[in-house]
Amino acid sequence: PAGSCSMQALLFLSACPGFDRATWHTTHAIPARREAVAQQMDSERAPLAGGRMVRGGDDIMKKKAHGSSPHAVQLKLRWGVSRREADYICSFNRHFAEASSSWRQSNAYLTELSQQEGEGLVHYDSVTGKPLFVAPRRRTMAEYLAESESHGWPSFRDSEVVWEHVRVLSDGETVSVDGTHLGHNIPDRNGNRYCINIVSIAGMPPTGLTESALRDALRAH
Repeated sequence: PAGSCSMQALLFLSACPGFDRATWHTTHAIPARREAVAQQMDSERAPLAGGRMVRGGDDIMKKKAHGSSPHAVQLKLRWGVSRREADYICSFNRHFAEASSSWRQSNAYLTELSQQEGEGLVHYDSVTGKPLFVAPRRRTMAEYLAESESHGWPSFRDSEVVWEHVRVLSDGETVSVDGTHLGHNIPDRNGNRYCINIVSIAGMPPTGLTESALRDALRAH
């Protein structure tokens, strides 16, 4: 381990004539500790949402180990969605969608939305667990629900997309950078509108990310 190697080096240097332990601590130990802390913070830093659409190439959806994805969907998904359906739509499908208004059938989803009113609910990739959308943002919960109800699928705006992890292809197909099929961009008079399958965004967050940290970063952007 790195720590034991550093200790061995320190013990060796301590035996050398003229070795100044205080100087070594200032020039080596403290900077190394700061670098370790910085790396940990980088690994846990939440991505920012909002901004202009980010386009992607069709190569994102090229065949991988599991359809268009690197692996199957997570073993445990949120809101009681079907893992079998999620796996097909996410990784072996480019054009079809879950049944219209499926998201309305999930009381767990509606309950979690209501609990996060004012904060915005973070939606994660069902394959990788990366954050993809946070909603509602820059609009009310009632507006988000009404728009999703009108179209039949959860409908997100540019300000609610985590563009670090989402791309839109030339035909409007909306995907994750890892190859998860999410849905399609179907613009209306108010701009881009990303109509997304709930089974594609029902993932659990990776352990290094916390819901509160994500909300803080998304709200501040």
